[in-house]
Amino acid sequence: MRYLPPVSSARSILASTDHRPWPAPRNGWSVFMRWHDLLFAHWRVDHDAIRPLIPDALELETFDRSAWVGVVPFHMSGIRHRLAPAIPGARRFPELNVRTYVRERSGQQRTGVWFFSLDAAHRLAVEVARRAFHLNYCTARITCDRAPGPNGGVVYETTRTDKRNPTAELSCGYRPIGPAFRAEPGSLEHWLTERYCMYAASAPGPTQRVWCSEIHHEHWSLRPAAWTCQTLDMTRLLGIELEGEPESLLFADRIDAIAWMPRRV
Repeated sequence: MRYLPPVSSARSILASTDHRPWPAPRNGWSVFMRWHDLLFAHWRVDHDAIRPLIPDALELETFDRSAWVGVVPFHMSGIRHRLAPAIPGARRFPELNVRTYVRERSGQQRTGVWFFSLDAAHRLAVEVARRAFHLNYCTARITCDRAPGPNGGVVYETTRTDKRNPTAELSCGYRPIGPAFRAEPGSLEHWLTERYCMYAASAPGPTQRVWCSEIHHEHWSLRPAAWTCQTLDMTRLLGIELEGEPESLLFADRIDAIAWMPRRV
């Protein structure tokens, strides 16, 4: 059966916009996606250690006088461009994001996510995302298996296979350990998760371009989480040393999201 556009789902998402820090774009959204079984694992890091990894057009954001790096494994489903057929075989695949938080230096001052890397287990989807959104997507071999039940744990294994970036691995397990809650504005949990745009850039140099893509979803329904990690290479290869266990561990069962095509900053 042909997969049809999730127009009703997108309308439902856009029916709730009061929680956004700025209005949603008026032009039509481009991509619908559904995110499942997310872990938000975050560490404090030294501002000066990662500032060189961020384009000059962006400022590195801090909370409690620290910059933060997040490792976010999950899997996606329902990916669909609003005006195009679904990507063959890309209705469901796992993904891993390594990220921090930035804002524009321009007068707009929109706060958003900067992705150091995004690993995904679908080659065509990776190439489309790299070209359309200018993001540092890499192909990877990933398994993401969740045990049944509302408190079931996730076993997550990934090995990057893309020749454009060094080989890296993540091997971990995680699970929700508490009831769902909505993060309060001003809290660390809210600051880490309630983000409504993402930034990307072309290769460094005098002609580097920075792009911003708006995203929208309802409030996150978050749960406290626990994890065990055997291997984590993604940050070490960037020169970012993560000390100890994550200071913040959050789990989200599912959320629907839409994204707009990028604009140049």
